[in-house]
Amino acid sequence: EKFIEKPRHVEVQVLADHHGHMISLFERECSIQRRHQKIIEEAPSPVVDEELRQKLSQTAITVLQTVGYTNAGTVEFLLDEQKNFYFLEVNARIQVEHPVTELITGIDLVKQQIAIAAGLSLSFRQEDIHIRGHALECRIYAEDPENNFLPSIGKIHFVQEPHGPGIRVDSSLFSGLEITPHYDPILSKLITWGENRLAAIQRMQQALSQYCILGIKTPIPFLMDLLQHPQFLNGHLHTHFIDEHMNNWRLKLSDREKTLALLAAAFVLQQSSRPVSVNHKQTLPSPWHTLGSWELLK
Repeated sequence: EKFIEKPRHVEVQVLADHHGHMISLFERECSIQRRHQKIIEEAPSPVVDEELRQKLSQTAITVLQTVGYTNAGTVEFLLDEQKNFYFLEVNARIQVEHPVTELITGIDLVKQQIAIAAGLSLSFRQEDIHIRGHALECRIYAEDPENNFLPSIGKIHFVQEPHGPGIRVDSSLFSGLEITPHYDPILSKLITWGENRLAAIQRMQQALSQYCILGIKTPIPFLMDLLQHPQFLNGHLHTHFIDEHMNNWRLKLSDREKTLALLAAAFVLQQSSRPVSVNHKQTLPSPWHTLGSWELLK
């Protein structure tokens, strides 16, 4: 089997109805991975030009037409540094990263699946589909990026999700939810759209900075650092990117951020403790007193 150095993981989204109509909704870049599993996806790929896009799309359609496929499906490829592509696999289902395709095409893929299953014909053709802007998705896992992305379990004490124009959150998180080791560690998906790749990245950085999940470890700080890496910003991606550029990553906190973290922890502890009755001569302890013994380490 041919070994490809620094391959990109690029996949093509396809829709096919029961009446012989099959269209490509173009490609997604899924090269940022840990343990061979995706963590950031984007559409379109920063390296795919129009000529290559047409070749990838036609190959994907040919693959699925050959087996008489219907419904939403994804044909995955490895792309080498010379832009040669190699078939990897077919995912005969909707995929986690489908929102980035929806945002750049304006097509609801899940709605189309339901219509296809009902026997309806696709209401658009290939020439009707165009790429508009750029979209990114960050998968928010219950994992500790400082400990080889091992699972993090426990109770979520507090959740605050980002919102605003061009920001989408697919999630079922809520404060008090117990995260167990029995299921996939993905908690939510954070998706942003921008007029171009840089705008989508900047919006993602802003959204991540507003995303607060207390009680367990998540890769949110790791993702914020990754999105600022010069190689990522330049679109120089491959499936070993994290091993090459982010190995042994550690969270760096300023004194101000440490203080804010302690205040947040104090607030959570205070909220979860039983209320006490006081008279006019008593005063409630400050958050600092509720923490017990502590010190700020430089």
